[in-house]
Amino acid sequence: MTKIVCGVDVSKRRLDAHVAPCGTFASFGNDAAGIAALADFCRRHKVQLVAMEATGGYERQAFLLLWEAGIACGLTNPKSVRRYAEAMGILEKTDRLDAGVIAGFAIAKDLKPTSPPTPTQQRLNALVARLRQVTEDLTVQKQRRSSAMNQEMVSSIDEVIALLKRQVRALAGEIGSLINDDPLWSKLDAALRTKGIADRTVARLLAELPEIGIYSNKAVVKLAGLAPLAHDSGARAGQRHIRGGRAGIRSILFLVADIVRRFDQSLAVFHRKLTAAGKPKMVVRIALARKLLVRLNAKAREAREQHAIAT
Repeated sequence: MTKIVCGVDVSKRRLDAHVAPCGTFASFGNDAAGIAALADFCRRHKVQLVAMEATGGYERQAFLLLWEAGIACGLTNPKSVRRYAEAMGILEKTDRLDAGVIAGFAIAKDLKPTSPPTPTQQRLNALVARLRQVTEDLTVQKQRRSSAMNQEMVSSIDEVIALLKRQVRALAGEIGSLINDDPLWSKLDAALRTKGIADRTVARLLAELPEIGIYSNKAVVKLAGLAPLAHDSGARAGQRHIRGGRAGIRSILFLVADIVRRFDQSLAVFHRKLTAAGKPKMVVRIALARKLLVRLNAKAREAREQHAIAT
């Protein structure tokens, strides 16, 4: 039996909802009152799943409040939805049309609910994201200081740098306390740390890849976008490239893997072997990051098992 799905197209101010297969449409404000009205709309139409695209933040409040209201929600990739629309011959693009496309895609894919993060996980995610922003701002200010033309500008920039440094210390302290206070996270922190992998890297792994130690090696590598995807047709074996995944965690793994190999003999040997075989630099970087992630996933799995036994 086809399940009843409400596709929601999310924008900064509005939520456009389309219930499939009945085709009912309604529009709501993207605020607490509008989301409550959307929840009532879903209940009236016996919606089993609300599907929305992960748009980078505008969907977050609706996703969390709908779950609190007892409405299951699933997030999907906007690129996948757009390709589905094109495959169905829907080339036009309006908010109302998009809501219907999202609903149709969710039914065709049999989209599953996306579990909401716990309040503690939400706080960690927010703190880690803010620390990354402040660190990037600090880098920009340091660059500006190096090219400042007079002392007045240097003094002004120094004040901003001092403020940002205080914020970096405060945020890092909050993140450290949050991880230390959680029994599971503290075990994962101890398991994942090694030479080249310090507190900020562990915090980003816990925030941006909370599935680490839960998913299989193959699944977690694909989540990070480090899995080479097949591109074969008939007798032709095409080149395999990585695609998709979580760009933020992938970029930090590229950086960290290159640092860790300086201290880890087996990773260093692996790197030399690939380089000596004439593999392109990017291929070597991907392989090294993938190998490191598999190791970290195994360590995290063991830490989770130990935590489960202890509790």
